[in-house]
Amino acid sequence: MTAHFEKTHEQLGASFFTPVKPARFPDLKLRYFNAQAAEKLGLGDLSEPDILSHFGGFKPFEGSFSEPLALHYHGHQFGVYNPDLGDGRGFLFAQIREPETGRLLDFGTKGSGQTPFSRTADGRLTLKGAVREILATELLTALGVPTSQSFCVIETGESLSRHDEPSPTRSAVLTRLSHSHIRIGSFQRCFYDGRTADIEKLARYVVRHYYPALDPDAPKDQLLPALLRAFMEKVAEMTGHWMAAGFVHGVLNTDNFNLTGESFDYGPWRFLPRLEPLFTAAYFDQQRRYAYARQPEAALWALCRLADCFMRPEEEAESQKAKQDSLSQESLTEILADFYPLMEKHLASRFIWRTGLMAEKEADELAFARAFLRFAQKSKLDFNRLFFDSYGQPAHFADFDLSQLSQSDDHVSDQAEIVSAQQRLAETARCLAPRQPTRPAFFERAKPVSLVIEEVERIWAPIAEQDDWTALEGKLDDIRAYGAALRATS
Repeated sequence: MTAHFEKTHEQLGASFFTPVKPARFPDLKLRYFNAQAAEKLGLGDLSEPDILSHFGGFKPFEGSFSEPLALHYHGHQFGVYNPDLGDGRGFLFAQIREPETGRLLDFGTKGSGQTPFSRTADGRLTLKGAVREILATELLTALGVPTSQSFCVIETGESLSRHDEPSPTRSAVLTRLSHSHIRIGSFQRCFYDGRTADIEKLARYVVRHYYPALDPDAPKDQLLPALLRAFMEKVAEMTGHWMAAGFVHGVLNTDNFNLTGESFDYGPWRFLPRLEPLFTAAYFDQQRRYAYARQPEAALWALCRLADCFMRPEEEAESQKAKQDSLSQESLTEILADFYPLMEKHLASRFIWRTGLMAEKEADELAFARAFLRFAQKSKLDFNRLFFDSYGQPAHFADFDLSQLSQSDDHVSDQAEIVSAQQRLAETARCLAPRQPTRPAFFERAKPVSLVIEEVERIWAPIAEQDDWTALEGKLDDIRAYGAALRATS
């Protein structure tokens, strides 16, 4: 299989990117390589020196960009618009076609050096940050969440100073695979600068390369609503899957939503230890704007900001033709009104999937998911174990032993509500059936595969202290085995 590289993003023109020089690092050590992804892309024969040369030294691939591209975008950060954004410690390094699907894929970096958008930052990534992103993408992939893939991590031989890690700390450069790095913030930058023609240009590019079911040559008043609806459907799916995975992204700013609806750019992420609606990943999110239960609201808010870019400003819509070409707030609002029902539908189907069950009716899926969430919140039990222990066993919920609950004051006072929630969950589960006649052997192990923050710290500690990577390697093996078990019963 031959890898097919492209430089498609250059078609957009220089107003969408700035060519940059990557950092030069003193030492390169390969720490992680996604061999499975490489094989699928026709890169399975890359040697370790090749990997270091291309993804640590950024030697261009034949057919792709001669220089990396730092992409231009703006964005709302925690609700506040910031026009001083752009790729500040990463860039678009290369583009490649997936042989099996023909879809375009980006190689994007994190920690590859300063760019014109770095401001006062050093453009680097800590090795711990790279390890955390590997773990996040691997478990999200296992759980079926649309996500970028960690392709490789190379330690760079530099020492960094960070206020949120013991310093000095080690440095790395991460390369991720995603179908696009065009963001909501890419459109926002055009809108902010008054470049309405570039909004249309970017929309046609996105449709042409990432939405084959849509017509990239359709009239503008048809193209933009169609793109908004198609993208909204992808974001609804991604968000519903986050919720079922018990995942908290942490920083759902508009520059962290790409136009292919794949979760990416993992900073202070967390997985729920137990269901707490206001559980928050980022220590600096003091208002809990991006807490677990607020993620759907944050996603819809981000979609609304994209819709803003598709409406012609009133002062430009005075002529009759401009009025005909403009999109009304009512039409875009009508599209986005479907977000919550779609998100809840994806959440419910993913809950059923995670428990190895199936339902004949969508209403049964919704009833089960709502009952599951209520019981998980009331009981405060291990969120991940609830899925694991019940896998393929709809009767498990009726037989659940409440004596294992914590005897804290909160639980004692809520005992009646917990019993009621269990009864409702057991009732909804009666409408479900196992996807397979026998429970897979993987789910007979003593502990489920989980990734709460304490586990992440235990994985990192031996790397930091003895350069011992065996805990990480063992966790990745467990995560992949879990993913294979889930897929085997899909």
